Amino acid sequence: MFDERLTINTERLVLRPFGPGDAGQVRAIIAEGAHSTALPPGAPGHPLGIAQWLSQGVHDLWRSGQGVHLAMEARGAVVGAISLFKTQWGSGTSEVGYGVHPAHRRRGYATEAVRGLAGRLLGEGVLRRIELRANADNVASIRVAEKAGFTREGLLRGAGFEDDGPHDLVVFGMLRGDSRTGMEHGLESDRLILRRFVRRDAFDLLAAVRDDAEIARWMPWANGYTLERAIDWCTRIAHSGGSVLGNFALEPREGGRLAGAIGVQREDHERGDVEVGYWISPWARRQGYAVEATRTVTAQLFEVGFHRVHLLVATGNHASQAVARRAGFIEEGILRQALPVPGGRADAVLFSVLNGEIS
Repeated sequence: MFDERLTINTERLVLRPFGPGDAGQVRAIIAEGAHSTALPPGAPGHPLGIAQWLSQGVHDLWRSGQGVHLAMEARGAVVGAISLFKTQWGSGTSEVGYGVHPAHRRRGYATEAVRGLAGRLLGEGVLRRIELRANADNVASIRVAEKAGFTREGLLRGAGFEDDGPHDLVVFGMLRGDSRTGMEHGLESDRLILRRFVRRDAFDLLAAVRDDAEIARWMPWANGYTLERAIDWCTRIAHSGGSVLGNFALEPREGGRLAGAIGVQREDHERGDVEVGYWISPWARRQGYAVEATRTVTAQLFEVGFHRVHLLVATGNHASQAVARRAGFIEEGILRQALPVPGGRADAVLFSVLNGEIS
């Protein structure tokens, strides 16, 4: 049986049991006509059923031992729900389903919730396999499964049924150990999509590096940068680190040019320690993108089991030091001559954050 108080914190969400304190929000969701997607199956469609459902009905699945319904909460608001059901404890398998309030869609909440729930229960050994099924014509749900790190396993013909008749179902699965990070398909935050570099990024990358004084001051690889090197980076080098070690392009959700990059490197699983680093394109600075990206990646690294995340910043790079502090990192000390910079080496400020220190 799942923990009655099962609560999972992700970068932007809290996944937790429904309770009597949710009555006001459930009433508002029903009034908005969003109960069929923002609340779990069996939720009342009329306010008179709220009290009974919150005290009994929403917990019946848990009492049966076959699953659990959790509220998907963002900044104190219930934005959806996620459920595990058809759990077979003998084989350690379960199926996941979710729904997001229409007003809160296209923000990556479903992906974040599915990834967080699967990562926690598979990572802790509570389950061995989690399955996700999506209508074959439901492109959004299929994309959620892919971005959450699930593997497409096959097609069940006519296995789903909606008001308009039968639908084929795409079956996705994740096994314990399948996805160490959930970063294979990228990450998302409130304003950013963190994704792998692609060839088209080379032109924005070159424009960001060329003739920018700040990047030229701190990044030794920027000297004499060319389009050929940018293309090689975007299509080959940036992908060579694997699922954890790697680099991610920062793409604003509202569109526009490449906002920068964040990298994950030097992982030490024995010590539970890993390093991150970032840079921001000139046209995207002073908008908080570096802080947002750093917090998003750091939260995901903690989610997959790292205990400590650190970063190094040259002592003279005050803007980057400010990013580290705003992202919740603590200054630990100075590492002498620890960073290569154009023309030599620089002392570096060591920053770190431990799992549990960022709320």
